[in-house]
Amino acid sequence: MRCSRAGFNQSIILLCVRWYLAYNLSLRNLKEMMAERGISVDPATVHRLVIRHSPELLDKFNRRKRAVTGRWHLDETYIKVRGRWMYLYRTIDSHNDTVEFLFTERRNLTATKRFLRKALKRHGWPKLIIPA
Repeated sequence: MRCSRAGFNQSIILLCVRWYLAYNLSLRNLKEMMAERGISVDPATVHRLVIRHSPELLDKFNRRKRAVTGRWHLDETYIKVRGRWMYLYRTIDSHNDTVEFLFTERRNLTATKRFLRKALKRHGWPKLIIPA
């Protein structure tokens, strides 16, 4: 991964992006956390770094992720997210790892097909799909 033109060390960039993505921190939180470590960084800079390096980190993460098993459990539920009711479609494998998920406002065949296409495209066909 290349260093930013802002002149930050690569490990600082990766740390900020990882904290932002993994722990749902605000850009202001990251600015304060870096200031505690003696590093002055603007929240807009952190945001640009997140946008720039997130796809690369996602690719690296997906390559190292444990392989999905051939037995999927398909589930659909209705949950409240930020005060709004949404449908959550998800599949988990036999290790209880999430294979794929989708939030949608409507429960319809189009959403279900989109969800399954996405899962099959990323992970291939499972040996068995078990509806919950």
